[in-house]
Amino acid sequence: MSGRTEGGAKDHCGEGCSFPKKAFVYALTLSPTPAFAHASDRGHVLLLPTGYYVAGGALAVAASFLVLALLPSDFPARFWRRRLPLFAFGDGARTTVSLMSFAGFAILVVAGLFGSRDPLSNPLPLAIWTLLWVGLVLLQGLLGNLWSWLNPWYGPWRVISSLFGKRPTWRPPPWLGCWPAVVLFFAFAWFELIDPAPDDPARLAWAAGLYWLLSFAAMLMFGYRDWSRRGEFLTVFLAMVARFALLERNEVERNEGGRLSLCWPGAKLSNAAPLSLSGIVFLLLALSSVSFDGLSKTFFWLGLFGHNPLEFPGRTAVIGIGTFGLVLTFVLLAAAFIFAIVLGQRLAGSPHPLGQAAGLLVWSIVPIALAYHVAHYLTALLVDGQYAVAALSDPFALGWNLFGTAAMQIETGVAAGAGSAWWLWNVQAGVIIAGHMLAVLVAHGLAWRLHPVPARAALSQFPLTVLMIAYTVFGLWLLATPAAG
Repeated sequence: MSGRTEGGAKDHCGEGCSFPKKAFVYALTLSPTPAFAHASDRGHVLLLPTGYYVAGGALAVAASFLVLALLPSDFPARFWRRRLPLFAFGDGARTTVSLMSFAGFAILVVAGLFGSRDPLSNPLPLAIWTLLWVGLVLLQGLLGNLWSWLNPWYGPWRVISSLFGKRPTWRPPPWLGCWPAVVLFFAFAWFELIDPAPDDPARLAWAAGLYWLLSFAAMLMFGYRDWSRRGEFLTVFLAMVARFALLERNEVERNEGGRLSLCWPGAKLSNAAPLSLSGIVFLLLALSSVSFDGLSKTFFWLGLFGHNPLEFPGRTAVIGIGTFGLVLTFVLLAAAFIFAIVLGQRLAGSPHPLGQAAGLLVWSIVPIALAYHVAHYLTALLVDGQYAVAALSDPFALGWNLFGTAAMQIETGVAAGAGSAWWLWNVQAGVIIAGHMLAVLVAHGLAWRLHPVPARAALSQFPLTVLMIAYTVFGLWLLATPAAG
C-alpha cells in the first residue's frame, strides 16, 4: 500500500525536467504516511520495454483463437469433461466456520472503531482491502468457493433460524434478478475508488458494520439462499470467480456433504445457463471498476483533467471526475462487448436472441476480470499482506503479540528495485495473458453451444477475440504506464 495523501508532494524539477528525474522525484513522494487511499496503490513506476510484452500478449491471444478454430468441434466439451476425484467430506462444519468468521469480523470492526488510526497498523483496512478483496479472490479463483464457508452471515443465519424457526417473509420477484447486487457493487466500487478516505479505520468500520446488518436483515426477510444469490454482491462475485477454480465440489450431495474433484479451469461452465441482463451488467461492472482503478492513477488520465501527477491534489479534489470515469469505463466496456456480440451474431447468421448470446458469452469475461484483478493488486498483496499479519497480532494497538508476528520485519523489497520490478511485471503480464487465453477458450466452448457449425462458431467469435486482444493490450499498458501512486 503506497501512501497517497490529500496534499501530494511538490515538483521541484520545473517544466524542463527530464522524465527520469521526474520519476525519481515522484518515487520519493510515495513514502508511507498515516493517510492512505486503499490497498491497490503501487509504490514504483515500471519503465520496461513494454512494447515487446504488449505485442507478445496480443499475439498469444490471437494465436490461441486460431488454434481453437482449427481443432475438432467437440474439443472444448471433451477438455472440460475430465475430472480427477480427490476425496469426500461432510458439510457439518460449515456453520461453525462461518460463526468463527463472524466473530473475527466483529473483532475487526471493534478494532476499526477503537484501535490504531494508522491503516497500516489497524487490521480492519488490511483485512478487507488486502486479505479479502485481493487474497481471498485469488484463492477463490484457484481453490473454489471458500467464501460459502467463510462468509460471516451463514452461521448467524442458521443459528437464528434454528432458535426461532425463522422463515423467509417474502420471496424476491423473478424480475429483480441480481440488480440489488449490481447497485451494491457499484456503491462498494465507489467507496473503494472515489471516497476520500476508504482506509480510515473508523469510517470503514461503520461502513462494513452497517453493510453486515443490512445484509443480515435482508437474509432473514428473503432467505439466505435467495438474498446471497441476488443481493449480497461479494457472494455473487466470488461465486462467479469460483466457476474457474481448479477444484470442483460435487453439487449432487451438497446438503449432506460433497466430493472434491480436480478439474480444468472453466470446466464448471460446460452447462452454465445464460446470465440475465442484471448478471451481464454485474460482470461487466466488476471488470470495468478494476480497470478504472488502474486508469484513474495514470499520468494520462490525470493529465486529461489538468492535474499534475507530481502535485496530486488528493481524492477529495477528484471526486467528480472519478465518479464520471467509473461510469464512463463501464459504459464503454459494455458498449464494446455488446457491439462484439451483435457483430459476431451477424457474421454467423445466428438465429439466437441477443440476450441469450450475450448472457452466455459474458462468462468469458470472468477469467479476464480475475486475471486483471490479481495482476493489478499483486504488489499490494505482497507488501500489505505482511502488514496485515503483523497487525492481526495486536488488533487494538495495546502491545499484544497474539501470533508472534507483531514485531515482524516488513520486507518491502519484494516490490521495489530493478530486479524485483522485472520479475513482478513479468508475473503480472503472464497472469493477464493467461487469463485472456483462458477467456478465448471459454468463449470458444460456449460458442459451440450456440453455433454447432464450425465456420459459424469461428465467425461469431472473431469480434469478441478482437475485443479481448484490445483489452489485453490495455491491461498490460495500465500495468506499465507511470501512475500517481
